[in-house]
Amino acid sequence: MTLPLKGIRVIDLTTVAMGPLASQWLGDFGADVIKIEAPGGDSTRGTGPSIEPGMAAMFLSANRNKRSVVLDLMREEDRGALAELIDGADVFMHNVRPQKLAKLGIEPARLMKRNPQLIYAGLHGFGEAGPYGGRPAYDDIIQGLSGCADLMRRQTGEPLYFPTITADKTTGLIAAMAILAALTGRAASGRGSIVEVPMFECMAGYNLVEHLYGRHFAPPQGDTGYPRVLSRHRRPYRTRDGHICMMPYTDTQWRAFFEAAGAPDAAADPRFATISMRTTHIDALYALAAELLEGQDSAYWLEACERIGVPASPVLSLDELIDDPHLNAVGFFATLHDPVLGSIRMPGVPILFDGERPPVHMPPRLGEHSREILKGEPG
Repeated sequence: MTLPLKGIRVIDLTTVAMGPLASQWLGDFGADVIKIEAPGGDSTRGTGPSIEPGMAAMFLSANRNKRSVVLDLMREEDRGALAELIDGADVFMHNVRPQKLAKLGIEPARLMKRNPQLIYAGLHGFGEAGPYGGRPAYDDIIQGLSGCADLMRRQTGEPLYFPTITADKTTGLIAAMAILAALTGRAASGRGSIVEVPMFECMAGYNLVEHLYGRHFAPPQGDTGYPRVLSRHRRPYRTRDGHICMMPYTDTQWRAFFEAAGAPDAAADPRFATISMRTTHIDALYALAAELLEGQDSAYWLEACERIGVPASPVLSLDELIDDPHLNAVGFFATLHDPVLGSIRMPGVPILFDGERPPVHMPPRLGEHSREILKGEPG
């Protein structure tokens, strides 16, 4: 299939998770992504279970649909090779801290003078203009600074990280979106641009979508924090034999649920009559719903919710996702066959173009494509 980014070349000097995830999206959409690695390789090549050294699970998860070149940027010759690759590229992306750029010869002014159509994307922890600019940052640091740990404190009483690399994954998505926007702008203007993607600002904006709340206004019309999602009762509901997820949202859905649960008094309770009142009394609402659901089996409630038009689902484990009938029916997972690694299961690209799912190609071994790329052979 011909993918939308076919013909776009991306030089990717990022490591770990945020940057590699961003460039993986571009590769998924058809770009020729050339991953530049130091002689020791990306650190994630050694993170997690592996069969072959350098091809560990965390590397596999963020580096499909790419080619790998090894360059030692401490050597002048290799810095020159990198510059030549960037001269012929559409996008250059890195997560090198700003104070190190000149030493490596990759500061934006120099590269864009050589290639005025270049999209130059710097993926950093913090915006360069602020007092945090240039500081190192990883997912845990950004979760702590951007409110993630505070959200967990408000709900559980203890500051905790989300049990996923949410700052890396979210900012990687935003970075891919920003690069695509810059490419679209270049198509109209003919000029390249500099794109700055700071993790802290991205995640602050991410969390404040719903949680700026009453502080949108001056003077404030309430505190920060959206009460519905911060309620300690917002969790999968316990049933007589397990748990389900259930989400009545509209006035009609809540009335239907209370009637199906045999709680007509709750359906008439003014505290639960409108979305505004439900938000004000969210703890009482969720506690009541939890009490009602405990009286029947999961299957009973799933059938009842489907019948009355209330969204509901079982709670799947990570292991159950692998065998989920919907994911398998839509062909979400890809199985790759490698002579050394054997069969490798990979999550597929979730997006379809003209009804087709883009292919998944094996993540590259360290320096696997160095010779062909440095000799100028196309991908």
